[in-house]
Amino acid sequence: MNNVVIGILGSRLDHGGLGRRRLERWRPTVSLLMHPEFPIHEYLLLYLPEDEALLAVTLRDMAAVSPHTRVSCFPIPCDDAWDFEQVYSQIHGIAVSQTFDTEANNYFVNITTGTHVAQICLFLLAEAHYFPGKLLQSSPSKAGPQGTYHIIDLDLSRYDQIASRFAREASDAVAYLKGGIHTRNAAFNELITQLEQVSIKSVAPILLNGPTGAGKSQLAKRIFEIKKQRGLLAGKLVEVNCATLRGDNAMSALFGHVKGAFTGALNARTGLLREAHNGILFLDEIGELGLDEQAMLLRAIEEKTFMPFGGDQAVASDFQLIAGTHRDLFEQVRQKHFREDLLARINLWTYELPSLKNRMEDFEPNIDHELQAFTQKSGHKVSFNKAARAAYLAFAHQPEALWRANFRELNSSITRMATLAVGGRITENIVLGEILRLRKAWAGFQESTVQNTVLERYVSPQQCEAMDLFDQLQLGAVITLCESSRSMADAGRKLFNQSRDKKSSVNDSHRLKQYLQKFGLTFQEVQNIANN
Repeated sequence: MNNVVIGILGSRLDHGGLGRRRLERWRPTVSLLMHPEFPIHEYLLLYLPEDEALLAVTLRDMAAVSPHTRVSCFPIPCDDAWDFEQVYSQIHGIAVSQTFDTEANNYFVNITTGTHVAQICLFLLAEAHYFPGKLLQSSPSKAGPQGTYHIIDLDLSRYDQIASRFAREASDAVAYLKGGIHTRNAAFNELITQLEQVSIKSVAPILLNGPTGAGKSQLAKRIFEIKKQRGLLAGKLVEVNCATLRGDNAMSALFGHVKGAFTGALNARTGLLREAHNGILFLDEIGELGLDEQAMLLRAIEEKTFMPFGGDQAVASDFQLIAGTHRDLFEQVRQKHFREDLLARINLWTYELPSLKNRMEDFEPNIDHELQAFTQKSGHKVSFNKAARAAYLAFAHQPEALWRANFRELNSSITRMATLAVGGRITENIVLGEILRLRKAWAGFQESTVQNTVLERYVSPQQCEAMDLFDQLQLGAVITLCESSRSMADAGRKLFNQSRDKKSSVNDSHRLKQYLQKFGLTFQEVQNIANN
């Protein structure tokens, strides 16, 4: 393969005095042609127009040193060689005008010469593959005018230490997006891994879809923190729940207003979009926005400008949008409640956050996470005893456990039990009380007329309908505990852990047996049904 070098004529280093002995001095552009082990077949030489006299001499010397090297010259016209924007624009224009054949040629970008600005531009264009080559840098040596050269490969995957560092940073970012919880759900892990890349590489809108309490707000905060840590934004995170915005208040809150825009507007208001300049705007429940606000938001996303309510002068704000919703926005479009053009604009990166019921393999890690969070806030450690943890987990996986508010409801449940824990231990009695509370809260949302769905496996619908709600909830809690107990004696000790200490004759198994018999059940029958 042929070697092709791309470089800039150096006004100082390539000068070399220009006397008759100039070929005896190290001059980067000419000296690079003096290495027989590194034949250069073509040299793309960039130069400033004021260096044309130097260029003429350099071209003659290059031809004398390496007659077989073909040299193509490209001027870099700019008013100020230290103006980064001008220099980059000119060199970028040269790069895109060329056709590079990487199968036939090896390309090298010589960053030895040129102003520091020009060298940085060459580096950036090589790193972005506009110049598809390796970096090359030369230096003088005592061996002669040819000097030495070093080739730098920008393929970071070739360097184990660098590659492992980036892999570690990516892994840390993924763990942070998941809140430090070691999730076991494959689909959720895949979603978070991709979202980590998008968070770092993209400034396009992100749409987080999922039920209430699935973690959309927390995820938006973590995306912001990751971008902030990487220095990708200078502004702040601005959050608003669109369900709280109505009428003039919606326009004013989002886009600001001028003084006197409406009755009561005694002073001008900046608005949330302007507050999010150079940062992130998180619009939770974006499906609740009115159509007028949606139209203005679309313009703000596309043009980075918008009109304050009541104003006649557009203002600018450059923000990244993260939108959250629990609604099906496509259905909202069909019902004319959501603008199709806005949906198309925010639908580039859409992520469906699964509900807690669809991530039950992550239930136990989230229990530990919630307990750690409570410990940090309260200043004292709280944990389950073994039997209480088993009973809570068994209940959580039952069909009757709706977890309607998802992780938010789990947080509330753990907080209640941890607050009631005496000595930092959540006992079976506390768990049973929490189960009763949750069953009562979910009772009105059961699809079946049977209020306690765990009973469906043990009693007939007719029997259940004849029972008071209190009996349904109590029997369901007792059965759940029996299912997770090793024996009837073990279940009895858990159920009567307080009252048994006050009785002169302790026979918890008999008390449990009598209770179950009231409903035509035996402990062994419960165990058999639970294990089938």
